[in-house]
Amino acid sequence: MRLPTELGGGVGMSAEIDETEGSPLVQLGAGANPTLQGFTRGRASIVRPMAQWYVLATSAELRSAPLARTILGMPIVLFRDGGGSASALLDRCPHRNVPLSLGEVANGELQCAYHGWRFDGAGECTFIPSLKGDVTARARNAPAFPVRELDGFVWVYPTIGAEPKVEPYRFRLLGEPGYSVARHVVDAPGTLHATLENALDVPHTQFLHKGLFRSDSRGITITAIVRRRSDRVEAEYVGEPRPTGLVGRLLSPSGGVVQHFDRFLLPSIGEVEYRIGDENHFLIVTAMTPVDDFVTRIYSVACFRSRLPGALIEPLVAPIALKIFAQDAVILGKQTELVKRFGGEQFASTEIDVLGRHIWRLLRTAERGEVSHSPDVLSEDRVELVV
Repeated sequence: MRLPTELGGGVGMSAEIDETEGSPLVQLGAGANPTLQGFTRGRASIVRPMAQWYVLATSAELRSAPLARTILGMPIVLFRDGGGSASALLDRCPHRNVPLSLGEVANGELQCAYHGWRFDGAGECTFIPSLKGDVTARARNAPAFPVRELDGFVWVYPTIGAEPKVEPYRFRLLGEPGYSVARHVVDAPGTLHATLENALDVPHTQFLHKGLFRSDSRGITITAIVRRRSDRVEAEYVGEPRPTGLVGRLLSPSGGVVQHFDRFLLPSIGEVEYRIGDENHFLIVTAMTPVDDFVTRIYSVACFRSRLPGALIEPLVAPIALKIFAQDAVILGKQTELVKRFGGEQFASTEIDVLGRHIWRLLRTAERGEVSHSPDVLSEDRVELVV
C-alpha cells in the first residue's frame, strides 16, 4: 500500500519540468543572498487549474451546519438545502463581507450571522429582515458553484458561472462483491504537483518508507512502460516482485510477481493498483484538492480483495498506511520549506523520475483549459529501474 516523492523529469532533461512555466514565488530568504540565488530560478511548480472538479468534503462531514472550505486560496461555503442536496457558494456575504460559513442553515437556506440575509442553493438572496418589498437584486446574490455528490464525496467545480463539460471522477471497485474499503483524509504541506508525484513515485519508497513498504534494493531490474494520453499518464511496471516491506508481507505472505500500475488522471487523481496472484487486488486512489499553492488535501480510498478477510487486513494495514502518509507529509513539508527559503526551486532529474514531467505537462494543459479527453495513446516509452 504505497502512498505519497520528489520531482521528476527525463534523463538529461531537467528542463522538462520547466520552472520558467511555473508561477512566481515571493523571494523569501534568497533575496539578499546572491549565492542562494544561483541555486534557483525564482519560480515554483505551481498550477491553478480552475475549470475542474475537486473534492471539498466527505458526505459525512456535510451535515446540518455550513462548512467552510478553501480551494486554491478561494473561500467556499458548503451547506445542504431544504431537500438535503449539497450547495456551494462563495464564502462572503455580499452585504457586508462577512463569511457566510459563520451563519446557520434556516429552512434549507444559508443565513448570514451578521444581518440575517438568506441565500438559497443557487446563491439567490431570498430574505432580508426588516426590508419591505422585493429583496431580489443581482448585486445581493452570492456566487454559486456547480456541485455533485458522488461516492460519499462532495465535488465542487470552482468556476463561477461555468457549465462543466465533464463529470467528476468515479471511484472504481466501490460496492464490488468481495472488496473491502478504507477511507482517509490527510493534509500534505506541498504543491499539487509535488504531492501528486509523491503519491506515484517508486524510488523514494526504499528510503523514506524503508521497512514499511520496501527494504534494501535486491538488484532486480524492472521495466516501466509509460503511456501518455491527453488527460492522463500511466506507468505499468513489468517484472516487479512483491515488495519486501511489512505491507507487502501482510498483503501477500506467499510472495509472487506483481502487476503494478501507477496512474495520474486530470485534474488531481492518483491511482496505485496492485495484483499479486489471483486472490490479491489493491486499488488505492488519492483525490487531491489544492487548498492553496503549498497545501494539498488528500482524500484517499483504498479498495482491496485478499485471501485474508478484509476485517482482518484493515486494522493491520491502516496504521501502517497512515504512518507512510505521515512520513510523506514530513518530507513534503521540508521540500516546501527549502523551496521558500531559496526563493524558488531547481531540479536535477533522471529517467527513473518516471511520471513527474508528464504530470506537470498535463497540469499545465488543464490550467490553460486545453484538455481533450481523447482515449488515444499519444506516446509510449520504456524505462528500466533497479529495485
